[in-house]
Amino acid sequence: MRKPRAAMGSGRRKQAASQEGRKKCALSSSRAKTSAPDAGLARQPEEVEASVSPYHLFRDTAEVTAFRRGLLNWYDRKKRDLPWRRQAEDEVDLNRRAYAVWVSEVMLQQTQVATVINYYTRWMQKWPTLQDLAGASLEEVNQLWAGLGYYSRGRRLQEGARKVVEELGGHMPHTAETLQRLLPGVGRYTAGAIASIAFGQATGVVDGNVVRVLCRVRAIGADPSSTLVSQLLWRLAQQLVDPARPGDFNQAAMELGATVCTPQRPLCSQCPVQNLCRARQRVECKRLSASQNLLGSPDVEECAPNTGQCQLCPPPSEPWDQTLGVANFPRKTSRRPPREECSATCVLEQPKALGGARILLVQRPNTGLLAGLWEFPSVTLVPSEQHQRKALLKELQSWAGPLPATHLRYLGEVVHTFSHIKLTYQVYGLTLEGQTPVTTPPGARWLTREEFHTAAISTAMKKVFCVYEGHQPGTCKGSKRSQVSIPSSRKKPSLGQQVLDTFLRPHISTDAPSLNTAAQ
Repeated sequence: MRKPRAAMGSGRRKQAASQEGRKKCALSSSRAKTSAPDAGLARQPEEVEASVSPYHLFRDTAEVTAFRRGLLNWYDRKKRDLPWRRQAEDEVDLNRRAYAVWVSEVMLQQTQVATVINYYTRWMQKWPTLQDLAGASLEEVNQLWAGLGYYSRGRRLQEGARKVVEELGGHMPHTAETLQRLLPGVGRYTAGAIASIAFGQATGVVDGNVVRVLCRVRAIGADPSSTLVSQLLWRLAQQLVDPARPGDFNQAAMELGATVCTPQRPLCSQCPVQNLCRARQRVECKRLSASQNLLGSPDVEECAPNTGQCQLCPPPSEPWDQTLGVANFPRKTSRRPPREECSATCVLEQPKALGGARILLVQRPNTGLLAGLWEFPSVTLVPSEQHQRKALLKELQSWAGPLPATHLRYLGEVVHTFSHIKLTYQVYGLTLEGQTPVTTPPGARWLTREEFHTAAISTAMKKVFCVYEGHQPGTCKGSKRSQVSIPSSRKKPSLGQQVLDTFLRPHISTDAPSLNTAAQ
């Protein structure tokens, strides 16, 4: 929509400057208006054309071709050397190639690439084929997955492998539609990634990185999680995907969002499709207007729907922020804050047990949060600390028999945020005397410290154990493990928190699929 211009003086220099600004800022407008849409490359479904302005679409065949060429040429020069890419490129067997891609895509959901590399390498060494994974136990899967987060991913991956082996004759489905329909835990994004990278199907994908790239390239400022925007982004991705190199194109789009078109401080000067980016065009026009000190803004192609406010533009309540530049897009979605819960948990240890000190762990239920993982005995927090201690002691005794209540010590608290829950652990410790291991019922076991560090336990439990370790005399002093710490809710981190470098790294990422995991 053209902005009204204020009255200007009659000086020819100002008129010439204004005309020059209009020429530079309306370059993409002439391109879009003079080229007819191509039936194969650029035509959008009728319902999309009827509901949004052409400004947000790729209406020009030349633009689509230029986008593909620029992105793929950049990818060939700049792509990162990652183990799953090497595995897919070198593997001749289609089923093994699809399996390698599948594992990587599941691990990369909500997780940093740097973190995934080691997990992926260990996984493929342990279970190089679908058949190997299908024969593994859930305990083994959880143990290898420990610390990676979102543990249901590993469980569903194994369930899918078993289904392929037992019901599909060991053959992976070859299309995005059948992958999504037949395999548990495989949603639209994962299905498209496997189908395009492993089997060469010309199907587009949309993950968090692709959302960011497309929203900036087409200046889409509406909520990307809305149905309208989500549908449009998938249609744009399908329109743009290169039919000759679909897997490389999809990886290139995600790579661009991960390394160049980043959430903050994007590297626009290194972007291979910067000339096609409407967000960048708007930034340049704003700069030109400011540098010329015009009373009005230069004419620039903007969204001009026939009636009403465009549903793809930013709402009037969110004006352009000059300091953000292209990072005005995409619009940040409003997320519900995680619900807060509290729990009391206790590290119960036999320091003088036969064979060395041992720690009690109990197994979580097979469904729900952290299903099947091992943890310290815990109870939901009650309002009174006195009742809390009593409830926790009762829980401990149900696993370990009679225990001395006077030995139960409060050590501090740990706050750990899951995807939808902010959980505060009130940490206790209880040390048993004697050398005879306590008899335990099924679902509980005593582990040495070495076994604990390799068991299928969550990151939250590792934090809890570090608080416990920090209260043990002489623990961790002079250790090489004091390079990394994760703060708890206390002002000063405990000594035990300084050992987290041994088995803990940050895992949550912005370069992984963010809009698709809920459906998967």
